[in-house]
Amino acid sequence: MKGRYFYVLTMVFMIPASGYARIPDYLITKESKEFSYSILKDTVGIGGAVHEEDTRLNKRMKDRLEPIRANFKKINSIGKWTSVKKIPIEGESAEGGEAVFYYQNNRLEKITTKHYGETGQVLTEYYLLQGNLSFVFEKDYTYNRPLFYNAEMMRENKDTEAFDFDKSKITETRSYFEKGNLIFVISSHDPGTSFSNGYLTEEEKRITNHFKKLLALMPN
Repeated sequence: MKGRYFYVLTMVFMIPASGYARIPDYLITKESKEFSYSILKDTVGIGGAVHEEDTRLNKRMKDRLEPIRANFKKINSIGKWTSVKKIPIEGESAEGGEAVFYYQNNRLEKITTKHYGETGQVLTEYYLLQGNLSFVFEKDYTYNRPLFYNAEMMRENKDTEAFDFDKSKITETRSYFEKGNLIFVISSHDPGTSFSNGYLTEEEKRITNHFKKLLALMPN
């Protein structure tokens, strides 16, 4: 699912040396507008991670997920952060990106990232529990056409669609971690699917690698 997005990374050398390309207004989603130092409302929302009553969950797994979900609610109930720091992310996508670090009483509680590409954009939120990764929410927008594909190009190619953000395909993925290990995944792309241990292992590596890179960029 995420592999297709990394196609845009091959376009990174198109970024002007002076900085990131300006993101057109029509690409700024509701979530994007909330990436600011004064952000108070979370993009997932308090009910976002717990709306599903997954029939795959036995009692033991439900019990294991409960502290993760409770921590998610606790973090998203914070009305005013002690500190919120935003930094650009270099070299991750063709159209730029940024990360926001949320602190409460000098403790990092949450990180949100936004990556823009020519074929899509991805919002990711990382939640911490006792200093460890606990829950990750990913919202992946795949555009119906590349963002530069306008009406003129549509006509030239005898196509039926030009770029239209509202026609993007959206995939949401929720990943639950326990003591650093990925234990459960819910994806709107594959609803009702029980993912194999091999899949969970690969996803754990992918997510934790990105998380460690973000921690290395964490502002002082």
